Amino acid sequence: MTTLLERIMQRTDRSGECWLWTGPLDRHGYAEIKVGGRHRLAHRLSYESFVGPIPPGLVIDHKCRVRHCLNPAHLEPVTNRENILRGVGPAAKNAVKTHCPQGHPYDDANTIIRPQGNRRCRACHNASTNRKVRNR
Repeated sequence: MTTLLERIMQRTDRSGECWLWTGPLDRHGYAEIKVGGRHRLAHRLSYESFVGPIPPGLVIDHKCRVRHCLNPAHLEPVTNRENILRGVGPAAKNAVKTHCPQGHPYDDANTIIRPQGNRRCRACHNASTNRKVRNR
């Protein structure tokens, strides 16, 4: 009987730097394997097999940005926030912006952090509020 790690390695192309999963992918492009009747993410299982347990509260980030890579050297446990900010999505793109669209700096004095965690330019917010008050 084959072990889970052997099953994973049978479906992994290790000919390059990234160890690419050749089995099924989930709808987001992550390697997926069925274990005990449930679908599991193969990169998490690879990390746990080669490195050890994933610390509580952390997710596994693909440092190579290849979602179906299982190379443990390319996998790192990070917070969900860090994982998102390392990505290429809107949150990551906005996080690196140093100025608002009107050119005001995102600095401590001019930045409002909203309850949802996103930021707003204080100068633009104040200008918008003043326009609304004048137009009443």
